[in-house]
Amino acid sequence: MDLNFNIELAKGYSSNSQIARVLTEDWVKKNSYCPSCGEKPLNDFENNRPVADFYCVKCTEEFELKSKSGKFSTTITDGAYDTMTNRITSETNPNFFFLTYNKELAVDNFLIIPKQFFTPDIIIKRKPLSETAIRAGWTGCNIDLSKVSELGKIFLVEKSKIISPAIVQTAFNKTTFIRNKSSDTKGWILEILYCIEKIPNKDFTLKDIYNFESELKIKYPNNNFIRDKIRQQLQLLRDKGIIEFNGRGTYKKID
Repeated sequence: MDLNFNIELAKGYSSNSQIARVLTEDWVKKNSYCPSCGEKPLNDFENNRPVADFYCVKCTEEFELKSKSGKFSTTITDGAYDTMTNRITSETNPNFFFLTYNKELAVDNFLIIPKQFFTPDIIIKRKPLSETAIRAGWTGCNIDLSKVSELGKIFLVEKSKIISPAIVQTAFNKTTFIRNKSSDTKGWILEILYCIEKIPNKDFTLKDIYNFESELKIKYPNNNFIRDKIRQQLQLLRDKGIIEFNGRGTYKKID
């Protein structure tokens, strides 16, 4: 994997946004691979396709690319709010690549967030443009990656270090079971994962998770069996090898 962009492709473009798009999309097409099955290269869709930028011919996974210059941050500026929320709640929602690059036009970070981790909760609506703006009333959005479980942030390149494709593929496929769950169950799984990650210790207890009961009650005000739902999700995460049950209400996070 070559972390440098092909800067020759920038010739003939004057817009910084166009240059960034051409260089980053070319880099992904030539250097990336499918995090699900390992197939290389990825194929690109026709320009301006509203759903995704790339796809894998082997396993048909689809990917959309978001890129920016500078340091990786947990807040990503995106396009129209309604378009984004409709996209991630559709049956054809893609996985998302996030790429950051430096002044030397080389990749610093390149990660994927599998589509099962994209929920409306992480899409933050911005204020509509003022009445004096050319696109008056248009409403954009930000993507808040701080609300995504760490299991959903899979680096292919981290701080200019290339991660083993085998590690990437294992991490990507570890949570694909979530896709087959109902929207309600999916929401509960992601909430409990997020709660577990807030616990600083690797070992934790059922009581530690119960401490989040009031927070979960706010999100699910009509559910009167919060603790039952917590135990249900813990059992599922145990069965899927994400946590380990050590008996007597004690658990362990699995790396």
